[in-house]
Amino acid sequence: QVQLVESGGGSVQAGGSLRLSCAAYGYTYSTYYMGNMGWFRQAPGKEREGVATIYTAGGYTYYADSVKGRFTISQDNAKNTLYLQMNSLKPEDTAMYYCAAATTPIRDRLSVGSYNYWGQGTQVTVSS
Repeated sequence: QVQLVESGGGSVQAGGSLRLSCAAYGYTYSTYYMGNMGWFRQAPGKEREGVATIYTAGGYTYYADSVKGRFTISQDNAKNTLYLQMNSLKPEDTAMYYCAAATTPIRDRLSVGSYNYWGQGTQVTVSS
Protein backbone atom coordinates (compact mmCIF):
# COMPACT_ATOMS: atom_id res chain seq x y z
CA GLN A 1 0.00 0.00 0.00
CA VAL A 2 1.46 3.31 -1.09
CA GLN A 3 1.20 6.24 1.29
CA LEU A 4 1.84 9.79 0.12
CA VAL A 5 2.58 12.53 2.63
CA GLU A 6 2.67 16.15 1.53
CA SER A 7 4.39 19.02 3.29
CA GLY A 8 5.53 22.56 2.57
CA GLY A 9 2.26 24.42 2.27
CA GLY A 10 1.69 27.76 3.92
CA SER A 11 0.66 31.36 3.47
CA VAL A 12 2.53 33.75 1.20
CA GLN A 13 1.94 37.05 -0.50
CA ALA A 14 1.38 37.30 -4.21
CA GLY A 15 4.64 37.02 -6.09
CA GLY A 16 6.15 34.77 -3.46
CA SER A 17 7.36 31.19 -3.67
CA LEU A 18 6.74 27.88 -1.94
CA ARG A 19 8.11 24.38 -2.43
CA LEU A 20 5.86 21.43 -1.76
CA SER A 21 7.21 17.98 -1.00
CA CYS A 22 5.56 14.59 -1.25
CA ALA A 23 7.19 11.60 0.41
CA ALA A 24 6.15 8.17 -0.81
CA TYR A 25 6.07 5.27 1.65
CA GLY A 26 5.23 1.62 1.29
CA TYR A 27 6.24 1.20 -2.33
CA THR A 28 8.42 -1.84 -2.80
CA TYR A 29 10.69 -0.21 -5.34
CA SER A 30 12.08 3.26 -5.92
CA THR A 31 9.59 5.84 -7.14
CA TYR A 32 11.52 5.64 -10.41
CA TYR A 33 9.33 2.64 -11.18
CA MET A 34 6.11 4.18 -9.86
CA GLY A 35 4.71 5.23 -13.22
CA ASN A 36 3.26 8.69 -13.07
CA MET A 37 3.12 11.11 -10.16
CA GLY A 38 1.56 14.50 -9.99
CA TRP A 39 0.25 17.47 -8.11
CA PHE A 40 -3.38 18.42 -8.09
CA ARG A 41 -5.24 21.20 -6.34
CA GLN A 42 -8.74 21.94 -5.18
CA ALA A 43 -10.06 25.36 -4.28
CA PRO A 44 -13.24 25.77 -2.20
CA GLY A 45 -16.30 25.14 -4.31
CA LYS A 46 -14.28 23.93 -7.28
CA GLU A 47 -13.36 20.56 -8.68
CA ARG A 48 -9.95 19.07 -8.16
CA GLU A 49 -7.68 19.88 -11.09
CA GLY A 50 -4.35 18.70 -12.35
CA VAL A 51 -1.43 21.09 -11.94
CA ALA A 52 1.72 19.20 -12.95
CA THR A 53 2.70 15.60 -13.56
CA ILE A 54 5.86 13.64 -14.16
CA TYR A 55 6.58 10.28 -15.73
CA THR A 56 8.88 8.90 -13.09
CA ALA A 57 11.00 6.63 -15.28
CA GLY A 58 11.77 9.25 -17.89
CA GLY A 59 11.33 12.51 -16.05
CA TYR A 60 8.92 13.81 -18.66
CA THR A 61 6.81 16.61 -17.24
CA TYR A 62 3.44 18.07 -18.10
CA TYR A 63 1.81 21.25 -16.81
CA ALA A 64 -1.56 22.88 -16.77
CA ASP A 65 -1.59 26.07 -18.82
CA SER A 66 -2.36 28.13 -15.72
CA VAL A 67 0.98 27.27 -14.09
CA LYS A 68 3.36 26.92 -17.04
CA GLY A 69 6.49 28.97 -16.54
CA ARG A 70 5.78 29.43 -12.82
CA PHE A 71 5.68 25.92 -11.34
CA THR A 72 8.26 23.16 -11.68
CA ILE A 73 7.70 19.51 -10.80
CA SER A 74 10.68 17.35 -9.98
CA GLN A 75 11.57 14.11 -8.24
CA ASP A 76 14.33 12.64 -6.14
CA ASN A 77 14.06 8.90 -6.56
CA ALA A 78 16.79 8.24 -4.00
CA LYS A 79 14.55 9.90 -1.41
CA ASN A 80 11.27 8.67 -2.93
CA THR A 81 10.13 12.27 -2.91
CA LEU A 82 8.24 14.44 -5.36
CA TYR A 83 8.50 18.23 -5.35
CA LEU A 84 6.58 21.18 -6.69
CA GLN A 85 8.43 24.48 -6.81
CA MET A 86 5.92 27.28 -7.09
CA ASN A 87 7.11 30.76 -8.05
CA SER A 88 5.29 33.98 -8.85
CA LEU A 89 2.32 32.79 -6.86
CA LYS A 90 -1.05 34.40 -7.47
CA PRO A 91 -4.16 34.59 -5.27
CA GLU A 92 -5.88 32.22 -7.69
CA ASP A 93 -3.29 29.56 -6.78
CA THR A 94 -4.89 29.34 -3.34
CA ALA A 95 -6.07 25.76 -2.83
CA MET A 96 -5.44 22.48 -1.09
CA TYR A 97 -2.64 20.78 -2.98
CA TYR A 98 -2.59 17.00 -3.30
CA CYS A 99 0.11 14.60 -4.36
CA ALA A 100 -0.98 11.61 -6.41
CA ALA A 101 0.52 8.49 -7.93
CA ALA A 102 -0.62 6.25 -10.75
CA THR A 103 0.88 2.78 -10.72
CA THR A 104 -1.00 1.62 -13.81
CA PRO A 105 -0.69 3.05 -17.34
CA ILE A 106 -2.72 6.21 -17.89
CA ARG A 107 -3.93 8.20 -20.88
CA ASP A 108 -4.80 11.60 -19.45
CA ARG A 109 -1.99 12.69 -17.18
CA LEU A 110 -3.92 15.60 -15.68
CA SER A 111 -7.09 13.65 -15.01
CA VAL A 112 -8.00 12.94 -11.39
CA GLY A 113 -9.41 9.56 -12.36
CA SER A 114 -6.06 8.38 -13.71
CA TYR A 115 -4.44 8.24 -10.27
CA ASN A 116 -4.98 5.52 -7.71
CA TYR A 117 -3.06 6.84 -4.70
CA TRP A 118 -3.56 10.20 -3.01
CA GLY A 119 -2.08 12.14 -0.14
CA GLN A 120 -4.06 14.07 2.46
CA GLY A 121 -3.17 17.46 1.03
CA THR A 122 -1.36 20.59 2.12
CA GLN A 123 -2.93 24.05 2.11
CA VAL A 124 -1.49 26.89 0.05
CA THR A 125 -2.86 30.38 0.62
CA VAL A 126 -1.74 33.34 -1.48
CA SER A 127 -2.80 36.81 -0.40
CA SER A 128 -2.92 39.86 -2.62
